[in-house]
Amino acid sequence: MAAVGAGGREVHVVLPDDIDDPATPSGGNHYDRRVCGGLAEAGWRVREHPVPGGWPAPTPAARADLAGRLAALPDGAVVLLDGLVASVAPDALAPHAGRLRLVVLVHLPREDAVEARALAAATAVVATSGWARRRLLDRYALPADRVYVATPGVDPAPSAAGTPAGTELLCVAAVAPHKGHDVLLTALAAVADLPWRCVCVGATTRAPDFAEGLRRRAERTGLTGRVRLIGPRTGPGLAAAYAAADLLVLASRGETYGMAVTEALARGVPVLATDVGGLPEALGLAPGGERPGLLVPPDDPAALAAALRRWLGDAGLRERLRRAARARRDTLAGWDATAAALAAALKESTT
Repeated sequence: MAAVGAGGREVHVVLPDDIDDPATPSGGNHYDRRVCGGLAEAGWRVREHPVPGGWPAPTPAARADLAGRLAALPDGAVVLLDGLVASVAPDALAPHAGRLRLVVLVHLPREDAVEARALAAATAVVATSGWARRRLLDRYALPADRVYVATPGVDPAPSAAGTPAGTELLCVAAVAPHKGHDVLLTALAAVADLPWRCVCVGATTRAPDFAEGLRRRAERTGLTGRVRLIGPRTGPGLAAAYAAADLLVLASRGETYGMAVTEALARGVPVLATDVGGLPEALGLAPGGERPGLLVPPDDPAALAAALRRWLGDAGLRERLRRAARARRDTLAGWDATAAALAAALKESTT
């Protein structure tokens, strides 16, 4: 078992080496950074091991590097591995399954045989939503008492002012096919007769051909200037984007949780999202039972367009959703709760 001293327990955290790269921000990287900080604040000695290699498609050298790092750790060490690394490297994990306390943090289940082998080598698995935990238990032969949940937290933020007509739309997601920007663009074209502007915040380098195709479609459909792909934003720049928004719109084809949803709700901004994965869980309900947004089927631009038309054309609906979002804002958990849930999983994995 890892040593326990006056400074608390020790955990070795294996992370992709781009965790702090401002050019490629992601929910997973933000989550990792916040929980490392939260564990340290709670008294854990956190030893970070950023591993290079283009995860989740590592080179042979990157796999060898990971294997070497694990081999160098002392017997009984508690090791928290980001799933982006662990889920594609079962051969690096398996030799240490009985020697180290391997805990895999799964941001997005891959649902394949390689991940099955990796998770089988783990002492415990941590999912980032209840939906993801259920998915993992359905997909793999994992002991239910060793699969935990630590949902992302959110920081308190000032309430967004909003505009009377609700015309300022915001999408926060890496510009890639699984985030459904193509569906969003089709839906926006269908409501082009109404006034609105849509700012898309997110890296455009992960699927550059897809991003360029969106720009060309915006030009062909006359949406240039109304739809803006402004690239990644972090810190004050991202906060300013949320503060200027009336409605967060996510057309994702799949999400484990949806941190952008709670970031919007923390500012009292309603959400229009697809009813997929963990997005309904992140959206949640206000204390009175009202949903602080709208859910539509994935891959359905007509349904998304109809919901946008409702939002833009119905002042009463906008006010109801804004009230619900402001009420939901007060129920959101902070990152301290995330770190506490993860710490509990790490402690239990040593017993």
